[in-house]
Amino acid sequence: MLCHALFLVPRHATTLHLGPSGSRAPRLTAGDSISPDQDQLTGTEGKSVTMKCNYQTDYTPRLYWYKHDSDLQALQFILWKRAKGSTDEHIPDKRYESRTTDTSTELIIRELTLADTALYYCAIDTQ
Repeated sequence: MLCHALFLVPRHATTLHLGPSGSRAPRLTAGDSISPDQDQLTGTEGKSVTMKCNYQTDYTPRLYWYKHDSDLQALQFILWKRAKGSTDEHIPDKRYESRTTDTSTELIIRELTLADTALYYCAIDTQ
């Protein structure tokens, strides 16, 4: 799993800082890879932000997103979504959305709050 870090600022400020991204533990098959498109993003409280990871596999993977608030807490599951033409997904919180292609996955967070400040991990499961 690789990560994006997200740091939010109050609504009156002009930027939101998002850094490295990235159920059952995902597994990789030899030759599979996933990596964040960029380490840091900016946005504004109350707006939306999009994180992206690029992946490579010969299989139809499940793509996962997790949130990590602090070193004192475990990763929090956000969602998984199947890729490569499949519509299977599990997204418990509708503030989150995911778009996938044959080579990338995006996590969209709507209505950002300061509580969204965290590291975000993308992961791939090809099993």
